[in-house]
Amino acid sequence: MSSFKRKVTNKQATLPVPGTRTSPASSSVTTISTGIPSLDDVLGGGLPLSCCLLVTAPDLHSSYGELIQKYFLAEGLACRHRLCVVDGQPKHFVRDIMWIPGQTKQQVEKTESDEEEDTSDHKVKIAWRYEQMKPFQTTVSSTLSTTDSYGHPFELSIRAPTSLIDDAFRSGQLSSLTIEPTKLDVFNLIRQLEEKLQSDASTPLRICIPSLGSPFWGDITKRELLFFLHSLKSLLRKYPHGCASVGLSPHLSTDNWGGAGWLQKLGWISDAALSMSAFSGDISMSATFPKHHGLVQIQSLPCPTTLVAPSDRFSVLRGLVSSSSGGSGENNLAFKCTRKKLMIETLHLDLEGGVSERRTTASVSEVFDTKSIAATATGASVKIELEEVIEQPEQQEIGKVKKAKKKSVAFDVYDF
Repeated sequence: MSSFKRKVTNKQATLPVPGTRTSPASSSVTTISTGIPSLDDVLGGGLPLSCCLLVTAPDLHSSYGELIQKYFLAEGLACRHRLCVVDGQPKHFVRDIMWIPGQTKQQVEKTESDEEEDTSDHKVKIAWRYEQMKPFQTTVSSTLSTTDSYGHPFELSIRAPTSLIDDAFRSGQLSSLTIEPTKLDVFNLIRQLEEKLQSDASTPLRICIPSLGSPFWGDITKRELLFFLHSLKSLLRKYPHGCASVGLSPHLSTDNWGGAGWLQKLGWISDAALSMSAFSGDISMSATFPKHHGLVQIQSLPCPTTLVAPSDRFSVLRGLVSSSSGGSGENNLAFKCTRKKLMIETLHLDLEGGVSERRTTASVSEVFDTKSIAATATGASVKIELEEVIEQPEQQEIGKVKKAKKKSVAFDVYDF
């Protein structure tokens, strides 16, 4: 009898934790959803555990960075993950998160904005040769699945029930760390976060810091900020069942505060870093892209076990997969916030080069003064003269008219 035994794989494999998926790049990496399907696509399928996401929003008049943190918390609450909020008013921030629309909710009459979002659902009669082609899409659809509960369709117009949040606080699923400016100690904060990670390793822990460097943090210096981000990154590597999403305060999200290359340094010290620059302070960009609210710039992407980020291979919005087969490179990304949701899309111009209406007359900027053109023209001038015609006695009046035309036709410059 042979002593060799055939290796048999265990058919009853352990089921993944709800709200998690295996990374498409490596089977040893587990990812969680940020609550925004388009952001999960940009990250390469989701945020990997043991990684930190940093979101910068330099606009002082908007709160798109905090909106991403609310999505992050809402997704964790829906997946029954453990949550830890670090803020000056953490309980007030949690009670303002969005939630999933109920099945028994009465539908409200759609507004004009909702009709624009649902235009893709209506079938339009087109030529038969184009019916088999895929429709033009600027973003990715929701990836909600009944088996793993990965990604939920949240609506901004709906708030999470107060009873649900209170039950999460009482059960220990949701915890908070209050920041006090007079008693801020970075070492003590890192120690408290480590205690949260040590308590239970069976369930993923989501650490959310909505506004790092806000007035609740006091007069934080650049050195303390970088030290905190580096310590948080090392802490997540030590406890791989945790992940973090950090939003940087608007006044710290520009190079004017941190010096030249400040955003690039933040990208190096974080696993993933995104910058969301709103159009609220730029009228020209708002007029050029009326359907978008700002640009999305990628500083760094997570790659915990690989040299190349999985987003380069599996992201649909970035378009690097199609560019490798003859495309034009990476797509430009933008974001927009509707009444229902926040999404990231590919940046593109509308019809007529960014003008939604067809123009039949020249605009005011295209009307030029012939005198100014003649004064600044450097090319050779053109002069046209009529040939002399022998006049007959009975055609004297006609000859006078022709001579008058000869004087009026000669110009220095003609606009052809």
